Amino acid sequence: MPNIVRREKNRLARRPLLAGSAFVWLLSVGSTAVAATQGGATTPSSTTAHRLHRTNATQAASTHAGRVSPARAQATARSTAVPHSAPETLQVSVGRVHSHGAVQAVTREQMDHFVEGTSPNQILALTTPGVNFASDDAFGLDTVANTLYVRGFNQTQLGETLDGIPMGGQGFHNWNGLSVDQMEIQEDVAGMTVSQGAGALDTPSAQTLGGALTYTTSDPSLKAGGRVGQTFGSYNAFRTFGRVDSGVLNSTGTRFYAAYARTDQDMWKGFGDQQEQQANFKLVQPVGDRGKITAIFDYSNFAQYNYMGLTKNIWQKMGRNATYLKPNYALSKQYAGYAQNGGVPSNLEGILSNDEIGDYAYDGTQTQRNYLSAITGEFQIFPNVTSKTIAYAHVSSGDYSGSNPFLVSPTSGVPMALETGHPDVQRIGFTQNFSIHTHGNDIQTGIWYENDAFNYPMRMYEDGVDAAHNSKSDFKASQAATWYSDSFNTNTFQFYLQDTYHIIPGMTVSAGFKSMLQDTHGGTKLDNSAKYSNWGTYYSHPADGSMTAADAFLPHFNFDYHFQRHHEVYFDIAENMRAYDYGQQSSSGTVWGGLGSAANSAQSVFNSNKNTLRPERTWNYVVGYRYNSKMLTASADFYHTDYYNRLATVTSGSTGNTYGAVANVGRETMNGADVMAAIRPVHGLEISNSFSWNNAVYEGSIPDGGSMLSLKGKHQVYYPKFMYKANLTYTWHRAMFNFNATYTSRRAMTYTNDQYIPSYWTSNLNGSYNFGKVGFAQNIKTTFGITNLFNKNYIGGVYGAASVSGDDNANLYVAAPRMFFGSVSAQF
Repeated sequence: MPNIVRREKNRLARRPLLAGSAFVWLLSVGSTAVAATQGGATTPSSTTAHRLHRTNATQAASTHAGRVSPARAQATARSTAVPHSAPETLQVSVGRVHSHGAVQAVTREQMDHFVEGTSPNQILALTTPGVNFASDDAFGLDTVANTLYVRGFNQTQLGETLDGIPMGGQGFHNWNGLSVDQMEIQEDVAGMTVSQGAGALDTPSAQTLGGALTYTTSDPSLKAGGRVGQTFGSYNAFRTFGRVDSGVLNSTGTRFYAAYARTDQDMWKGFGDQQEQQANFKLVQPVGDRGKITAIFDYSNFAQYNYMGLTKNIWQKMGRNATYLKPNYALSKQYAGYAQNGGVPSNLEGILSNDEIGDYAYDGTQTQRNYLSAITGEFQIFPNVTSKTIAYAHVSSGDYSGSNPFLVSPTSGVPMALETGHPDVQRIGFTQNFSIHTHGNDIQTGIWYENDAFNYPMRMYEDGVDAAHNSKSDFKASQAATWYSDSFNTNTFQFYLQDTYHIIPGMTVSAGFKSMLQDTHGGTKLDNSAKYSNWGTYYSHPADGSMTAADAFLPHFNFDYHFQRHHEVYFDIAENMRAYDYGQQSSSGTVWGGLGSAANSAQSVFNSNKNTLRPERTWNYVVGYRYNSKMLTASADFYHTDYYNRLATVTSGSTGNTYGAVANVGRETMNGADVMAAIRPVHGLEISNSFSWNNAVYEGSIPDGGSMLSLKGKHQVYYPKFMYKANLTYTWHRAMFNFNATYTSRRAMTYTNDQYIPSYWTSNLNGSYNFGKVGFAQNIKTTFGITNLFNKNYIGGVYGAASVSGDDNANLYVAAPRMFFGSVSAQF
């Protein structure tokens, strides 16, 4: 929309490792159905129209780095029907996870140090080196502004799974998955891990360029009971959580839980609130002594008013509270007049540009409804062979609305209209994995298939003379004019094979590969730009066609050696490829979106790109050391990444005649290091410090005004070169105290590095006390938390493509000010 529309202008072993594996795999496939019937006991185990037109920052701009490491995570994870897992695989059925090899973990215990309901990704970043997460709300639940980076790769370039279910990218306006915040209630997350290397081979993901994130949910309790919690906080924050566990219901071991959470908080600036409702259901049914079947159903409904994206200049000149103009409708119409006709209000001359006046829209909202269901079967089909099958389905729909001051409501004559995208996503797929243990070898193999149908009609609703159209409801098709409609269908297939050989006790070497094929066809199915010229419609970049990303051999090597009880060394090497992004046609950052202009059609640009573009790929190298004892945990990682076929969107031209193209801007080289130390000098006290350095620089050129502009030596946009994190946790009897602080260095916000987002410090303070049992209630606990403790004014999240140069894109989001939270919870 205003700022979005304008933004479109500027984006191997001593034994054979693999021989005979295919035969064993085929043999085991035929036995799965028989094993499943045998009995026994259980095996242990764009929001606004602004966002609509904006480039997907996580796709078009550039990527960022990060990786995790817990301060204290020594507990052993129990596997469910899988006796042994490879270094890059973690299978958990209970509440704890552990760090190993090129994988770092965050436990449930660590998550409990933070305010209830805080995004798991925010906790990940606060507790581990190399991970960067930023947002504009205290809980970290605003899907627009949330930005997560892990070692030079953002959330749409990482592999992500929940209990093995593919989650696709974690970015806003998701077309191929779902964020962890929308999929799972925070209290139901048992732990999470991050691969520091190039991601696990068995991670079902078509976008992995770097590491992998795995989220594990807790199993239903063996004992009947439940938990309730109530949180209150600043800006009328109100969060309610409840969970009921059935306990074991019968002799077969059936058990389940059902949980619900509702979060509601007023905007800390501007008009409106942000509401999130979530429900989780999980059932576990043991199948004799052969394994178990797990069924889950997750639901979420996020209804949020949005914070306005800012330019650096708006933030500096107008302050942290600059946001949408609602409820001042008269001023909104006035600003829209300036946006369309030029000039700025007299009181803002020399302060804001005409483009920035156009960024000040009346309103921006989003509503997203998500339904996820899955059935998982885990069976030991032979004494040395286990099988895990997951069948899943995901349906998502939403309304992404925003006032567009570059349109006209034809009946009322008001120089703006409500623009609403109504995306729906329908994903269905399955994974099939086998683990085969033969003497000193652990062989893993499996497949993943998914079909994804994505539809996106863009509709316009008239604003009235005295009032705007409701931006959160009343979206009747009969009242709307459909500007355009897009439709995509994607088929994804992945196969992997990996052998882990145990050389000597504590030493393993793994080698394997994956094959991936993704074919997407679709694009514009309807374009009414000419038909609705009386609305002031402009070129919307219609393009249609297919793109295929495929590679039969993407290798992965890993070495891990535990020695002298406390020491571990490891290295990880892998090649990855990322399939093409797609999305609605007016947004840049995808192979289909924001292309061409009225004079040079999007279709012609797409056809040309189809013959020249290649999927992005990386080679990642990691070497690391970890020391772990009762008194000290320390680690040091060094990594190098070679990035090929870096794709970027470059746009230019006026709002109504924007020209866009996707360009291969060449290579990028990244070198980095993460070091961490956590000491436990006395019982209950842990002090951790970490430092991260990342030097990611471009090696190629970018189109700029008809010529090529060299970017050699320019640092990657949006990712900090330095990060420092400190955590202090003290537990005394039933009391807990936690203080954390993070320093984030400045971040380049343009490809030429002529503009930077300033560096910042931020801190949080948390405390809790467990009163134990009172009457029938157990573990009655009170918690108190302060976010942004020193009330720092800084830019947090970023959403939108980077400019080649200049402070031109309104894609910066100010972090929330200091807020206070208190909660009471109990178990029964």
